[in-house]
Amino acid sequence: MKIPFVDLAREHAPMKDALHAAVREVVDSGRYIMGPKLAAFEAAFAEHVGAKHAIGVSSGTDALVLALLARDVGPGDVVVTTPYTFFSPAGVAARLGAEVVFVDIDPRTYNLDPDALDRWFARDARADRVRVVLPVHLFGLAADLEGIRALTRPRGVTVVEDAAQGVGTYAGDGRHVGVHGKLGCFSFFPTKNLGGLGDGGAVVTDDDALAARVRSLRSYGMSERLVHERLGGNHRLDEIQAAALLVKLDYLADKQRVRDLHAAAYDDALAGLGLGLPARPTPPARHAHHQYVVRVGPERDRVRAALASEGIETVVYYPTPLHLQPVFASHGSGAGDLPHAERAALETLALPIRPSLTPSERDTVVDALRRALGK
Repeated sequence: MKIPFVDLAREHAPMKDALHAAVREVVDSGRYIMGPKLAAFEAAFAEHVGAKHAIGVSSGTDALVLALLARDVGPGDVVVTTPYTFFSPAGVAARLGAEVVFVDIDPRTYNLDPDALDRWFARDARADRVRVVLPVHLFGLAADLEGIRALTRPRGVTVVEDAAQGVGTYAGDGRHVGVHGKLGCFSFFPTKNLGGLGDGGAVVTDDDALAARVRSLRSYGMSERLVHERLGGNHRLDEIQAAALLVKLDYLADKQRVRDLHAAAYDDALAGLGLGLPARPTPPARHAHHQYVVRVGPERDRVRAALASEGIETVVYYPTPLHLQPVFASHGSGAGDLPHAERAALETLALPIRPSLTPSERDTVVDALRRALGK
């Protein structure tokens, strides 16, 4: 049995008619940019996450660009982030001319470790130049926002949350991620828990002035038509994506329940196999299960190959931590400096957890994993 990691056609099947109707409505309207669907989605998404403002933008990466630009991040500034995530947070900061500093992760949650951040602040001369700390809510589990903000608040450092994988994720205070820092950044890439039919993203904030600035920056820095107050760009979420996301927002709760069921079933079935299972937050915190990532150990690649031989697709997130990527070779961290991130990159494996996965397919994954582990 072939079990793909992603199957968007199956994900979209229950909502196909609604998506087609939404796209046709936009096509027939003749309004494709900055129209009523975008306004409606922004209002709905802001309500969903509990933010005062949501600004739809062209991708999760562009959400980070605009958030950092809104805080005037540039040359001479330091941005601190995690080495164990996708390229975007560090890549965006570096593109803006900031110096990127990587701080190690908590080996249990895979998120930025506040204790490691505290040690870095205490010993590094660059601490006085930190403008932004950029935690990532990896795989759908909230970073320790309370611990991070306890360190940034007295230093006047801005927290910008990378919630690209965080739709449906709640922090320890019971609030949705993205609303704890000055700005929160979301991705609507098609494979996300709330994914569009192409690229898309959003910036959320409770700050009126920052919201106005992000709205201006996403559209060439305009304050009104053809009046450019700042150097912005073309970073707008189009009407077709907004219309599709409005449809999919209605299905989100049901799909989240299925993800939760899959995660709980995996937890039960894989207990006792010697795997490191995903961290389980204490309610009201909630894991969104964007990915179900297990720590296999040094034989990860052999186990993955065994699963592939039975038709089961898995993914390695992330095989090379960012501080070891060639583009960041000059940013001060080398092999051995961030051991928890380096070990996670060598030992972790993501199993299929898409909502269209059937219980039978999930059981097939478990049985194949048991065989691969010799259990």
